[in-house]
Amino acid sequence: MALASSLDALAVTLRASRGLAAKADIGPVTERLGVSGASATPVGDDCAAIPDGDSYLLFAIEGFMNEFVAGDPWFAGWCGVMVNVSDVAAMGGRPVAVVDAVWADGGDGAKPVLDGMRAAAEAFGVPIVGGHTNIRTDRGQLSVAILGRAKRLLTSFDAKPGDRLVAAIDLRGRYREPFANWEAATDAPPARLRGDLEILPVIAEAGLARAAKDISQGGIVGTAAMLAECSGVAITIDVGAVPKPDGISLDRWLLTFPSFGYLLSVEPGNVDAVLAKFGSRGIAAADVGAVTAGTRVSIADGALRETIWDFAERPLLGAARQEAAA
Repeated sequence: MALASSLDALAVTLRASRGLAAKADIGPVTERLGVSGASATPVGDDCAAIPDGDSYLLFAIEGFMNEFVAGDPWFAGWCGVMVNVSDVAAMGGRPVAVVDAVWADGGDGAKPVLDGMRAAAEAFGVPIVGGHTNIRTDRGQLSVAILGRAKRLLTSFDAKPGDRLVAAIDLRGRYREPFANWEAATDAPPARLRGDLEILPVIAEAGLARAAKDISQGGIVGTAAMLAECSGVAITIDVGAVPKPDGISLDRWLLTFPSFGYLLSVEPGNVDAVLAKFGSRGIAAADVGAVTAGTRVSIADGALRETIWDFAERPLLGAARQEAAA
């Protein structure tokens, strides 16, 4: 991509994305609840991290769009476990157990969701230990929560100017149409899935990265925006450096929710070691941009740059790092 008009068109697409809008919806909720990056347990990370002796308990929860549960119930159940496990890994942790809340119109309506959850729990080696069930409702809905533990945290609040932004994504997959999910897990060997997730706590415990986030519904750019806001930094993403499958358009890929995908803020001297950790597992990883002082999240192509979000104009999550220092 070499034309300014092409980068501008890409920026327009990203700014208007449903995933980024959904992240912006979080801000009024955090304000109403009176929680922020300045709370005793800062809000804005992939998990809440509670100090527990010489380690941290990690809590996270995911709720799923009704149309996703209705359109692909088995995969929704699988994702209920997978995305929570991914959130724990993003914090440098390992999963302990999950609980679920399932609503369905009859037992037959619940079966595919439950089957998907069970399959994922067995693949990732994470037990389902309880939850809530209501099979007398008029539609299917799903929420899943997880408990994990970390020895050393990777957080959303510790990216520093001068760091490099590393993206690591498992490209060995395909789209789970019609949704924006890049699915690279359901047919992977369970031992490989567990080994791949172990990369994140190993990186955390070795001190090779400052911060990390799981690439979520906001895609690569939306996830970078959340990381930037929490850490009170600016991030510029070199769109040409982002690991991408062949034959997939860049505008679609940057809005994709991969089954294994992380952004890490890494000191320059540790970048090669971090890339090697992912590369040894067959996961595509690259230095995709710069963490700097400022308030903007931007995309760049050579000398061309377009701003996607400016926190000086409006917050995204309402979890900015500077609140904690006030």
